[in-house]
Amino acid sequence: MSFKGLKPIQYGGREVWPIVEGGKGVSATNHASSGAWAAAGGIGTVSAVNADSYDAEGKIVPQVYDSLTRRERHDELIQFAIDGAVEQVKRAYDIANGKGAININILWEMGGAQPILEGVLERTKGLITGVTCGAGMPYKLSEIAAHYNVNYLPIISSARAFRALWKRAYHKVSELMGAVVYEDPWLAGGHNGLSNAEDPQSPEDPYPRVKLLRETMRKEGISDSVPIVMAGGVWFLREWDEWIENPDLGQIAFQFGTRPLLTHESPIPQGWKDALRDLDPGDVLLHRFSPTGFYSSAVRNTYLRSLEARSDRQIPYSKVEAGEHTVKLDVGVRGKNFWVTVKDLQRAQSWSAAGFTEGLRTPVDTIIFVTPSERDAIRKDQADCMGCLSHCGFSAWKDHDDNTTGKLADPRSFCIQKTLQDIAHGEPVDDNLMFAGHGAYRFKQDPFFSNNFTPTVKQLVDRILSGD
Repeated sequence: MSFKGLKPIQYGGREVWPIVEGGKGVSATNHASSGAWAAAGGIGTVSAVNADSYDAEGKIVPQVYDSLTRRERHDELIQFAIDGAVEQVKRAYDIANGKGAININILWEMGGAQPILEGVLERTKGLITGVTCGAGMPYKLSEIAAHYNVNYLPIISSARAFRALWKRAYHKVSELMGAVVYEDPWLAGGHNGLSNAEDPQSPEDPYPRVKLLRETMRKEGISDSVPIVMAGGVWFLREWDEWIENPDLGQIAFQFGTRPLLTHESPIPQGWKDALRDLDPGDVLLHRFSPTGFYSSAVRNTYLRSLEARSDRQIPYSKVEAGEHTVKLDVGVRGKNFWVTVKDLQRAQSWSAAGFTEGLRTPVDTIIFVTPSERDAIRKDQADCMGCLSHCGFSAWKDHDDNTTGKLADPRSFCIQKTLQDIAHGEPVDDNLMFAGHGAYRFKQDPFFSNNFTPTVKQLVDRILSGD
């Protein structure tokens, strides 16, 4: 029996449970997890963000970039991404065995998003039911979905964002809009859609925001049978009792991103799974270090703390003596003319004395102080850029026109492709970015995961459907 008589919904011409596996980033969902989720009757989501391919022996093919230029490496990345996602979809479809549905997830702000999405859909006809897409304003999503006759599910964080997408593009392909995913910008893991009008420190109740989204959809003539998928902060369905069969909200489905990380089929390494069991409230940080420029949520481990510390060792400068910038900086910059305040000179000198001897300029006329080894690693990562984002603050890459943002590369950020590939493939979890939703501390509190129990996806789905 399902919780509160929770009923299956019609999606892609079949009945599925209204529970969706979140399509998390680089290799954090794959064929095994999403195929099993679909086989249990839900909507499984293959991450099509630089997914893994396999060689003839079934081993993961390392994504090694041999080309000398960024533009050529970017072309390699697009091919890796298409080949990997196609392989993952085919395997997930086989595991699902005709049950549930398989979606793919892409980020509109990833490098080469459009050719990757088109390349994957071209080679997986009949296997994919829908495409979820967020991280940006994917106006072309509906047009691409129409070309390949698949559902599209925009990921938005406000009614205003949805209305902009609908008015500009989506109203032309209304029949293929499979659902609208409301991703709570304060609770969800990974990249978050906080606008400049919203305070990262002041979370808002999702209910009125989703109610407003439904009202906006109704004004545009969209049927209540088109689900709104609540994503971010979802753990027990019993905590969402008032949302189910609520006439103000219409059809609601629920997305689970963090909770399925701790299953047998979850592809993340054991060290990552173990770390999830040991988190406390507040251990996930909403931060703005991502090279995308978006806010994002990740575990505040050694890696994230080092980024916080790097930005804390930061002072503003002028190229000429002006205002309070009355003294020349004499550490970290080797004789160049940088004028700073007396107080900031003293801070810089103390950092230099502590080993942070290298000054690196940022795009906002500040200098950060790092160790020589940190400087070398930053410069190497910037030089190795393969264009994984449409716009990258860290390397100043842009995936079109002249392939540069025209801004100074930002050493306060990091190579997101490198760290996400590393953590997904067994490198130390404390030394890499570990995305997680803000409810990840609940692994420690949830009796289902006690005594080191790790469920199968089917066991987790059954537990979720019971309300727990």
